[in-house]
Amino acid sequence: MPEPILTAHLFPKVERLLIELLRLLGPADWQAQTVSPKWRVKDVAAHLLDTQLRKLALLRDDFATERPNIDSPADLTAYINRLNDEGVAYFRRLSPALLVSLMELASRQSCAFHEALDPWAAAAFPVSWAGERQSLNWFDTAREYTERWHHQQQIRLAINRPGIETPELYHPVLDCFMRALPHSYRNVSAAAGTSLRFDVAGPAGGTWFLERGETGWTLSSEASVAPAASARIPQEIAWRIFTKGIDPIAARAQIRFSGDAALAERILGTLAIVG
Repeated sequence: MPEPILTAHLFPKVERLLIELLRLLGPADWQAQTVSPKWRVKDVAAHLLDTQLRKLALLRDDFATERPNIDSPADLTAYINRLNDEGVAYFRRLSPALLVSLMELASRQSCAFHEALDPWAAAAFPVSWAGERQSLNWFDTAREYTERWHHQQQIRLAINRPGIETPELYHPVLDCFMRALPHSYRNVSAAAGTSLRFDVAGPAGGTWFLERGETGWTLSSEASVAPAASARIPQEIAWRIFTKGIDPIAARAQIRFSGDAALAERILGTLAIVG
């Protein structure tokens, strides 16, 4: 299996870049449409503040106003969507200056929280899009890092500002997203021993292999057999595939498939978010 992804030390840097970006926005920037159809830039910023405060309250302070029964993936998705909608509706009422000020405070506390966690201890919540029922803190922290990274990238894309696609900040996002592949492929049939290769092309990219065993698919950093299919994905669109940020047809036109393309194309339906 690929190595664990340690990202807690990256939170201060990605949060600093976010605050610096938001301070530069003008009135038109705050209302710019993002790749998320229902959210403008200010909505994404409100979501980032809401999720940060919500996690601190629940996990650091052990404070919850409700403990819902989650019996299925559909229940989880509906619950997360409701919380997200409520949070955005509340925090979008704030002025941009107040929103940024509160985010700066929440970001400092959130960075300290994640850096203090034992990465090898059991996480409070499993990473559901990877099909896990129990996750370690390093994986949940990496999942949280992808949320902070990709929402900031949505803002940058919406207002035509340079992205944060450096190897240091972007590669861990891709590495985390790829952990969704075994669960995404769980119902894809193939002979045992079948291997698929996924390349993300660019300075922050890399290569991952998905192999079919007797009981399911596993992710690997090396191939044990020649791949039956491969996909070469530009790093500019890779994050958007996993976050519903690009139409699959538009994404397919930019990806170079080889071998049994039908097998490799399943990546276009892989999500590494909830909601």
